[in-house]
Amino acid sequence: MSDLTNMGQDEPIAASQDGAEPAVSASPAPPLPVSQPVPRFSPFLTGFSALILLGSVLLFAWLQATVPRLSRVDEPARALALMVGRSMDLEAVFANAPPWERLLFDLTMSDSRETLPLASVWYEELADSFPDPQVRLQTAILAGEAGKLDRVRVETQAWAHAENPFPLFARLLSAAYLEPRITRAEELALQAELAERIPAGWFYDRLALQIATKAGDQPLLSATKEALISRTEPLVQRARILAGLQLFCIVAGLIALVLIVRSRGTRLVLQVGEAQVPPLWRGRLGSVVLIRGGAISSLLTLALLSFETDNLLVRALAIPLTNLPILFLARRHLFGPTGGGFMQSLGLRPVPAAWGRLGLMLAALLAAALLGEWGLGRIAEAWDLSSHWTEWFDGDLVWGSGLLLTISLLEYVLFAPLFEELVFRGLLFATLRRKFGWGMAAAISAGIFALAHGYGVLGTVSVFWSGMLWAWAYEKTGSLLPGMAAHMLNNLLVCAAVMALLR
Repeated sequence: MSDLTNMGQDEPIAASQDGAEPAVSASPAPPLPVSQPVPRFSPFLTGFSALILLGSVLLFAWLQATVPRLSRVDEPARALALMVGRSMDLEAVFANAPPWERLLFDLTMSDSRETLPLASVWYEELADSFPDPQVRLQTAILAGEAGKLDRVRVETQAWAHAENPFPLFARLLSAAYLEPRITRAEELALQAELAERIPAGWFYDRLALQIATKAGDQPLLSATKEALISRTEPLVQRARILAGLQLFCIVAGLIALVLIVRSRGTRLVLQVGEAQVPPLWRGRLGSVVLIRGGAISSLLTLALLSFETDNLLVRALAIPLTNLPILFLARRHLFGPTGGGFMQSLGLRPVPAAWGRLGLMLAALLAAALLGEWGLGRIAEAWDLSSHWTEWFDGDLVWGSGLLLTISLLEYVLFAPLFEELVFRGLLFATLRRKFGWGMAAAISAGIFALAHGYGVLGTVSVFWSGMLWAWAYEKTGSLLPGMAAHMLNNLLVCAAVMALLR
């Protein structure tokens, strides 16, 4: 390990290593203040901190690889039934909507060509891990709705002589999907059993409608469809509001992007704060602060997790507490010696006339993020990729009490964006920027940012894209405020979608 007690001159800025960067200039690193003191750090402690940080990263990767995804969600059977049922309810309603509304729904909310196949895959996984009779019945219903009658036939034959309630489930499935017609008396008996044994929702509706169709029971068909419309109307209205909100953000953002391009994207026109990018501190010094602060934050995180407490106050303060050490070290060794202070060094104190520029950049970032999500969805569809449902389902947002919901929103919408932008863009990206051009520094910091979330391929790419956008905004505006605001609104939109569609 190189001796960190004698920093010497800082690294020269390297030319962009990933080709031309027309949107962001790879400006040279500013000269360091002559009077800037050079702190002396113990190489042993820095190396020990690096080992702690590496161990934490390896532990996180091991947990991600070994802990089953279904065990990360409380009551996975209930959660998946709710998610699939609500998704299929929306598909059924929007299938009969005007073409323009159907197109808007597909672009912003869902893709009907994927919902049923994905639901079947997820239920197969759930049935393998949780051999609950209701789960197996729901899996068979999805197979019947997908036209996989051979699978339904195999299940009904196996269940006919099994223990209760499987014989009843076999009768329901056979009447709904396999028999050409059933008598009215048999239908009445099955509908009574269905109402008693199957919870209300999409799965109940599909069996009830299929059985009524086979018996030619038009009054029951009409009553069931009317009940379905009444039950799903609030859900549909919320979905329309969400789709319209996303469309508004895209249109407003595209206008903002046009204005930014017409301004040639100059720092002077877009300036919000006075942060220097690349920063005034030495790159090696920034690396030491990140390593030591990251190690302390990792130990604090492990300590909080080991308590296994349900104390809501501890949970609410977990993100600030685990991030304060690295920010304290940065303030002492990076911001203070350069003479800028915390607020000025990160561009958190807006310059005059900055609020209009902040709004312009915020609209552009939201539009770019939403369009990136749409493009990623089209690529995923072409390559047959999908995100696992456990990556975005959050039981606290769906079932939590008012206090728990408030704390969850505080975490997702305020604390996570605030501290993630301070660390990943204000410190990590800025430190890398002392050595690399914008493209390389943004890509490395966004890659670490994305991997830290622990998502699958699509989720990781989505977070990476957001990290690139927010690093671009920091460099162009000299402030973390646009990235923070866009991060907060992005998380708010995600939380709003989960609560509106599932709560």
